[in-house]
Amino acid sequence: MDEIRVLREAGAVEVALDPIRASILDALAEPGSAASVASSVGLTRQKVNYHLKALEAHGLVEPAGERTWGGITERYVQRSARHLVVAPDVLEGKVPDPNEMADRLSAAYLVAVNARAVSEVGSMTRNAATGTRVPTLTVDTVIGFKSPEDRAAFAAELQSAVADLAARYHHDDGRPHRLTVSSYPRPMEDS
Repeated sequence: MDEIRVLREAGAVEVALDPIRASILDALAEPGSAASVASSVGLTRQKVNYHLKALEAHGLVEPAGERTWGGITERYVQRSARHLVVAPDVLEGKVPDPNEMADRLSAAYLVAVNARAVSEVGSMTRNAATGTRVPTLTVDTVIGFKSPEDRAAFAAELQSAVADLAARYHHDDGRPHRLTVSSYPRPMEDS
């Protein structure tokens, strides 16, 4: 089971969003048979089998083995990924192009840059050979700025440091990697 899968086909999204099939996916966080899932979601085994075929046709569930007991062989399946994310181009057919946005400090630009990352990385992970890691680097932290001046000073120092590092390690004949650094106010947590 993959940790995360980016859904790039509208048909797979439609199947995953169906309430009955979503409940079956929830039940398949651990491998299960049609009979065990039927018991978990309150449907007949036949109906669960019908929905499992649709889920499997879109790669949302995968085989997880067989068990034989009492002369009966049960087929086990599980979710193909722990988490599902919808690719941003599923709804409109294309990913928002950050280069089309004039305001580089806007929330729209930040969302467009991250939507592009979801689309590109989702595509690369889907096309990567089984067991092959896509070389990525993610830095995720929280900084509590005392003032807008501190935030501005941090941004200036970060831009300078990134420009220095990029100049030091960039090679025109090297494999290009995107480097995205973004910041936004963290939403308030429920207390």
